[in-house]
Amino acid sequence: MLWVFSYNGTMLTELQRVLKLQGTVTFSVRVHPGVSKTKVKGIMADGTIKMDIAAVPEDGKANAELTRFLGEEFKVPRSHVEVVKGQMARTKMVRVRGMRD
Repeated sequence: MLWVFSYNGTMLTELQRVLKLQGTVTFSVRVHPGVSKTKVKGIMADGTIKMDIAAVPEDGKANAELTRFLGEEFKVPRSHVEVVKGQMARTKMVRVRGMRD
């Protein structure tokens, strides 16, 4: 299921809550690679999360940084974060799987 939220500064917190409840969460991300620091910038009108990515879009480096950052934010191993659509595009669909107890 794809979740869409209004941006209020707690967007990732809300997605973390959904992950804890359902075990998986899928959402759209629009990346801006090649900047100095990876961070969430906001949310677009359609619910897509806007992010700066501190890696160049070459040889999968930007996707690796995206999965690293989201793994830390969701407190899951990097292997639990997957770009399921848009591997070579700026707009990506990302799935995060929770930890099994």
